[in-house]
Amino acid sequence: MADKTEKNSAIDIGGVTVEPGRRLYIDLSLPPLYTHTSVAMPVHVINGRNAGPVLFVSAAIHGDEINGIEIIRRLLKIKSLNRINGTLVAVPVVNVYGFVSQSRYLPDRRDLNRSFPGSDRGTMASRLADTFMSEIADKCTHGIDFHTAAAGRDNLPQIRADLDATKALLPMAMAFSPPVILDSATRAGTLRAAVGDKPVLLYEAGEALRFDELAIRAGVQGTLRVMRYLNMLPPNKKSERNYEPTIANDSVWMRAPQSGIMRSKLRLGAIVNRGDTLGIVADPFGEAEEAVISQVSGVLVGQTNMPLVHEGEALFHVACLSSTKSAARVVDEFHQEYEHRL
Repeated sequence: MADKTEKNSAIDIGGVTVEPGRRLYIDLSLPPLYTHTSVAMPVHVINGRNAGPVLFVSAAIHGDEINGIEIIRRLLKIKSLNRINGTLVAVPVVNVYGFVSQSRYLPDRRDLNRSFPGSDRGTMASRLADTFMSEIADKCTHGIDFHTAAAGRDNLPQIRADLDATKALLPMAMAFSPPVILDSATRAGTLRAAVGDKPVLLYEAGEALRFDELAIRAGVQGTLRVMRYLNMLPPNKKSERNYEPTIANDSVWMRAPQSGIMRSKLRLGAIVNRGDTLGIVADPFGEAEEAVISQVSGVLVGQTNMPLVHEGEALFHVACLSSTKSAARVVDEFHQEYEHRL
């Protein structure tokens, strides 16, 4: 970490220079629509007077994942950010094209988070990925990328990180303090894969095209905790949570054993044991019913919200744990911390 007395440097985003002690909105130019309508990626830069990490926070890489947009909006309202050490680069809407059409994908139907690091001569998705990498990610030392589940699914607030990629990820993830940290390998084409050993956390919470107040509050507070850990902000005078997040090294989707209508009474964060019944899938008349059985023990970190399912469809996502006792306490305390504020 840089000494707080060391003066910060200017940062250049999209040809705009932000001097130390200033904050600016920048419109990062993107290819226009075929209607000749201009398109820009909105970027808010807060460049502290004193040196420190350069942290990006990004949302809506999938255009229908809006919880992160609200997390960043609330984050930028916090007055103490005017006195940060280092630099905060906030990008609330990366996939502007998908966001405008309320779609996960780009107009060419490609997934932006399978197109990194991109190319300035490639597809539309590849060019957008290249712009984000060259103008944002490559100029930062750390990152937090906000996501939600796909449409019709819901995710328990969680951090996903490949903890083997760099030693800096685990303490960052612990500082964020979600109920669950899922140690997951990166996929080719994702932002996490493209940044290599640069510490970038992926925060998953909520459902596409829906605001989840608990997930948003946890995202704001988690980001502030990471900034304090990085010495970008002073320590919190209030007492912090006194427990450690649960770390899961694997996860399994339980799938529909038959087509039909699925009934579930489980809540995200529920502790499940191998052999537990997670739901019942029945035909419309209830004549043929079959249970969805958990193949593992762990924490329910994701589930479908759609009761109409086809055979083989992913229904319940369980983060695998060898022991569920401490996980139950962690999830309970997480809900207590944020639900009383709702």
